[in-house]
Amino acid sequence: MKLSPTLVRNNVLSGLTVAFALVPEAIAFAVIAHVNPLTGLYAAFMMCLITAMLGGRPGMISGATGAIAVVIVALVVQHGVQYLFAAVVLMGLLQLLFGALRLGKFIRMVPHPVMLGFVNGLAIVIFLAQLPHFQQHGQWVSGQALWTMLGLVTLAMAIIYLLPRLTRTVPSALVAIVAIALLTNVAGIQTRTVGDLASIKGGLPSFHLPDVPWNLATLRIVFPYALIMATVGLIESLLTLNLIDEMTDTRGKPNRECLAQGTANVVTGLFGGMGGCAMIGQSMINVGAGATHRLSGVVAGLGLLSFILFGSSLIERIPLAALIGVMFVVSAKTFEWGSVRVLGKVPRADALVIVAVTVVTIFTDLAVAVVLGVVISALVFAWQHASQIAVRTRLEADDTRVYELEGTLFFASAKNFQNLFSPKNDPAEVVVEFGRAKVMDHSAIEAIDALAERYQKLGKRLHLRHLSTDCAELLHKAGSMVEVDPARDPHYHLADDRLG
Repeated sequence: MKLSPTLVRNNVLSGLTVAFALVPEAIAFAVIAHVNPLTGLYAAFMMCLITAMLGGRPGMISGATGAIAVVIVALVVQHGVQYLFAAVVLMGLLQLLFGALRLGKFIRMVPHPVMLGFVNGLAIVIFLAQLPHFQQHGQWVSGQALWTMLGLVTLAMAIIYLLPRLTRTVPSALVAIVAIALLTNVAGIQTRTVGDLASIKGGLPSFHLPDVPWNLATLRIVFPYALIMATVGLIESLLTLNLIDEMTDTRGKPNRECLAQGTANVVTGLFGGMGGCAMIGQSMINVGAGATHRLSGVVAGLGLLSFILFGSSLIERIPLAALIGVMFVVSAKTFEWGSVRVLGKVPRADALVIVAVTVVTIFTDLAVAVVLGVVISALVFAWQHASQIAVRTRLEADDTRVYELEGTLFFASAKNFQNLFSPKNDPAEVVVEFGRAKVMDHSAIEAIDALAERYQKLGKRLHLRHLSTDCAELLHKAGSMVEVDPARDPHYHLADDRLG
């Protein structure tokens, strides 16, 4: 992609906006994980920079995330931060293996209702993640301090919504952050700032191997956490990639993104970071500003590092209300409001999936929610197709009974398939026509063999027509009953280990 002056400006300014938004998120997630705030900031810097340069989706932003933070709490509390770094390195290696095996393409199999539930759930999670900023020392802010924060949040949101009507030269979120910061500092308005969370001042991250025993006992401790982290990280990253694909009408490279995520996490673990994955909120800020080039992510990562090294005193004076306002807008724009309106119009199973994935994302974690949604969708699909198998019968002049099978024969429809036939009542000659049916799996093959055996025991001749070559190869009991017609037999392939 050629970098025109306008493209450079959009990506640089959007990258700076994202860098500002990364600071409180990284600190908050580090606190959740019981690690030093710099551990979260270093992870955000390295994840953002490396995935921006190597990833499969230009414009997507990665960093320290809550999805990873909640997984690692128990590991840090029970075994210490060095075991966390070892788990992050192993997490990265598992993601590299996933990418090397080119398994990222399977994210395309996630049904649309699951995507809607994922988006809605994360939108609510982004909103809820801002609420702790209205607390101080475990108590909710009240009185004048609360009204001041709410007023500044409202002003920030108003700037973000209204400024694009006047100009799109500068990202409205960046203008809101700078305007609120200037207003509070010039007017002397007292409100909570980034510095109230923690100091972000630090040096360059340094390389060191995790200080853990390198033996099987350590592997047994860190592997379960690393596996969950790798799974959660890839699911969130690849679903975010899918979402941006839809928004930009382009196509990312999921396998390349897996490799980039893995590389970034290995480096992060070796340089004292808590690991991470793609961040839907910051990605929406970036893409919404028209920044779909790798430059935006590079600027965001380097900008965050410059804050740590040189600009901590300025960044710590930014009001939290400005950043909360930005994230509230991101939450509102991320939520698929149309999905609420169509809940009563789509099939009940799809509505169930949308609601279930949304709720489970909020109360547990993304990986469980997505797996649950895919399982529900798969079961519904199987049930619907199982009920669609049927036959039309006719009696030929020579007293031959013909069964014309229609539908898909697989594990869920195998029982129904057996019930479609009446061997005891059929004549001596029976034909089963598979020209309009598809045989999908090993259960289907076993069902055909069982049917053939029922007719054989009654001394009746069964003829199986227009089966695929794969099916014919796998049939045992009915093998001699298959009538081969190369001109009309279907050529689809059946997945079965015995064909390997």
